[in-house]
Amino acid sequence: MKFLCLPGAYGSAKNFKVQLGPLAEELEKRGLGSFTYSQGTFEVEPPVGWEDYFGSRPLYRFLDTSKGDAFETLRRLRHVPRGMNPEETMRQFKKAGDEENKNHGDWQTRAWRGALDGVFKTIEEDEEIDAIVGYSEGAMVGASLVLEEGLRLKRSGTPRRIKFAIFISGAPPLKFEGNGKIVPQLFDESGIVIDIPTYHIFGCDDAFLSSAVALFNVCEQENAMMYDHGLGHIVPRDVENVTLLGQFLGDFVPRVERE
Repeated sequence: MKFLCLPGAYGSAKNFKVQLGPLAEELEKRGLGSFTYSQGTFEVEPPVGWEDYFGSRPLYRFLDTSKGDAFETLRRLRHVPRGMNPEETMRQFKKAGDEENKNHGDWQTRAWRGALDGVFKTIEEDEEIDAIVGYSEGAMVGASLVLEEGLRLKRSGTPRRIKFAIFISGAPPLKFEGNGKIVPQLFDESGIVIDIPTYHIFGCDDAFLSSAVALFNVCEQENAMMYDHGLGHIVPRDVENVTLLGQFLGDFVPRVERE
């Protein structure tokens, strides 16, 4: 398997190669795949107060944020009252984001279309890519791409390229609908929308845990597994978690390849 690795917001291919390094090396050592790294096309500066958090410059986003940035909206997930299920939490986030972007017309839809098209182009340029590792924003982009591949298969018979995905601290996929709308796919509204095998890595101390669980919920449960590394919104790099993930994925990946 060859994994296309998609970093989170304010990331880069260079920085994500460092973040994912221990896990990628463990999986390569076990003969489970190779890794190639990509990044968004929009160079950005980190938010005020986060200047030293995201690593060395330059930093990138998959999304054009020239007319607004959802980062502050996303931070509000930290303050959502406890007790809400993941889907209701995501609806609160969407409502806040819609309010902030109501004066920008279809800009958000065009920004998202551009982000997906960029990743599709990367995949088309490398015929060996057949799997994805996405972290945070990269996981949301990757999940949306998998969803769209499934829709293309149903509508026109276009073969899928991606047969397996690892999502780290992800978020539900977005689907293009009529009237220039993009809609988060939530289980209690859309049901199962991703049917390829998926592996979900997140931490119980992640402030954005609800978004990762909401993504897991829309994936075919018979083909999905989850792993809680016990930490926050990070890519696990410690020896214990990397070793365990290597063992679990060492069982899971060969089964995917046989199917």
